[in-house]
Amino acid sequence: MLDLKAQYAGMKAEIDAAIARVVESQYFILGPEVEGLEKEVAAYSKAAHGIGVSSGTDAILVSLMALGVGPGDEVVTTPYTFLATATCIGRLGATARFVDIDPRTFNVDARAMLAAIGPRTKALMPVHLYGQMADVATLKAGTALPIIEDAAQAIGAERDGHRAGALGALGCLSFFPSKNLGAYGDGGMVLAQDGALADRVKLLRNQGQRPKYYSLEVSGNFRLDALQAAILRAKLPHLDGWTAARQRNADTYRRLFRGSKLRVVDGPLEGDAQVGLPVAVPGARHIYNQFVIRTLQRDALREALGKAGIATEIYYPQPMHLQACFAPWGYTRGQFPESERAAEETFGLPIYPELTAAQMERVVGTIESFFAGC
Repeated sequence: MLDLKAQYAGMKAEIDAAIARVVESQYFILGPEVEGLEKEVAAYSKAAHGIGVSSGTDAILVSLMALGVGPGDEVVTTPYTFLATATCIGRLGATARFVDIDPRTFNVDARAMLAAIGPRTKALMPVHLYGQMADVATLKAGTALPIIEDAAQAIGAERDGHRAGALGALGCLSFFPSKNLGAYGDGGMVLAQDGALADRVKLLRNQGQRPKYYSLEVSGNFRLDALQAAILRAKLPHLDGWTAARQRNADTYRRLFRGSKLRVVDGPLEGDAQVGLPVAVPGARHIYNQFVIRTLQRDALREALGKAGIATEIYYPQPMHLQACFAPWGYTRGQFPESERAAEETFGLPIYPELTAAQMERVVGTIESFFAGC
């Protein structure tokens, strides 16, 4: 699904120099490398402030903490996402109020989110899934409640003139190695426009200490390592080039699918369609963290691709409302049919920047051969 060795080979000298710089400084936690990354990623994302944290999960957790989310509160979000979106809500004693997705984009339906606001709603948390922004502008126009953008898969994505993570009260980025901007371990960042809120996140990421050894409130250790920050600073200038390559690969996939003998549609499957292709919102910037297709023959097709040496991945096989750990919230199968349908039909194809045209031709050719034999 991802060839990080090829990426490293293309910028080995820069990465090695960044690592050596940190080792020579012996400054491993927070410090100038983290501060530099915070400024650079905030500027890239068109946000006023960036606060480096230990992971994308911790970015969500500390953002919820900064807004005072706790027992008895509700956070409106999507059931079709990675576990961290919902587990962070549960860890604070709050409850996720789920809203179904738009089947064309896989992102949460903004108008349905607004309709789901209740007396216990403390915040809204849209997820920018697969590298494409949800409709945050509609959310902002419809409520004064704080919005936390889960932008873990969407650094650099744009919609309505804004970049992912910079439109809500807080935005959460992940630097997990498989992300478009990936570290060599865990890492994340919280983006903020308001200085006071950014300062509160900074306080909470470091045991609530101010000054050292004097804690103002119970918090945790959500600090970013300097080594990861230095590696990310070396990678950041390459990000737009990598994004452009992912976009070209997405265009190539679409051309190959449409030029094949396969019956394809854009978005949800309909009629006798064999493959549903991802839909990009017109005028928006999709960064293609994933290239996710639909098919009713998913498991058998994935098996055929695997036998041909082609990696695939399901994002995600079980929506949040059906996870065992969230059973106490009382959701049942059938409540969010589009999320359940997506979980049953979708899987991702390789889309990384170093992917070659020949490799993509083999992917689509293998899919074509599979359906020809059905």
